[in-house]
Amino acid sequence: MNKQNFDQLEKYFGKRLQRNVPLGRFTTARIGGNAEGLVEIKSAYDLADAILFLWHERIPCKVIGGGSNLLISDTGFNGVVILNKASHTNLDLNEVNAVVYAESGANLGALARRVSLDGYTGLEWAAGIPGTVGGAVYGNAGAHGADMASNLDEVEILLPDGRLAHWTVNEMQYAYRSSILKREFKSAVILSVGLKLDRGDKDEIKARLDEYTEARRKSQPTGASLGSIFKNPAGDYAGRLIEAAGLKGARVGGVEISSKHANFFINDQNATAQDLYDLIRLAQKTVQEKFGVSLETEIELLGSFKDGGK
Repeated sequence: MNKQNFDQLEKYFGKRLQRNVPLGRFTTARIGGNAEGLVEIKSAYDLADAILFLWHERIPCKVIGGGSNLLISDTGFNGVVILNKASHTNLDLNEVNAVVYAESGANLGALARRVSLDGYTGLEWAAGIPGTVGGAVYGNAGAHGADMASNLDEVEILLPDGRLAHWTVNEMQYAYRSSILKREFKSAVILSVGLKLDRGDKDEIKARLDEYTEARRKSQPTGASLGSIFKNPAGDYAGRLIEAAGLKGARVGGVEISSKHANFFINDQNATAQDLYDLIRLAQKTVQEKFGVSLETEIELLGSFKDGGK
């Protein structure tokens, strides 16, 4: 960005604007270069206002939430990162079911656990998932045989042309770990969502929460990671293929393929983003050569990376 851009930003955002901010602190893998500018917002209204201003001024921008599914390059982001902390929630009740409305920066796992323990069923599967509601809706996050497509009632979206839209689950055109936003409208911004719930038996719901929590504890490694790196190919599992290719424990720089679950890449030695990217490419190349399967990343990349032939 140039001086004129920063003058515009400082005039509009005032002291909220931070400059040259390391982004690794905002990702679950603790990886990422600097953002030229960063602004934290705390409501859906402020989010829409900020994005419309940045679009109007043609200043590059990116909204991030929990940073659990985003690999930011070592060169960072040449623009403004909007750190989405809009987290207001409201439960709309009737006699048999409910809709929980949440701003897009709300933590999905915490929200799911709270409504579940209050006796509402439908989101138990999400209780252990990191990241925000908006990110989950955007990428159709899922676990334990369920996903956001099974819960979504409505999503409030700021479209790239500046229009405010309210889409149903059908309009989101969900697929496995994908939506029309992720495929065709990547610059659109989710402001808030409504998620369908049913009343249930508290003891049964608590039992499912405990079951899912224990399954996650047993199968998934701890440490700094982005969660599942690859989508599961049809009829198989990415982790199984990576393990069968002999890559459990493989390392590039400060990143290692977990010995507990091969679809998790752990930053355990102050890794760079390029380390993680190179390990991703190594896994893709090896699995393709051994099994003829092309692994597709579940995570998103932000910034520039070098292909070194690994």
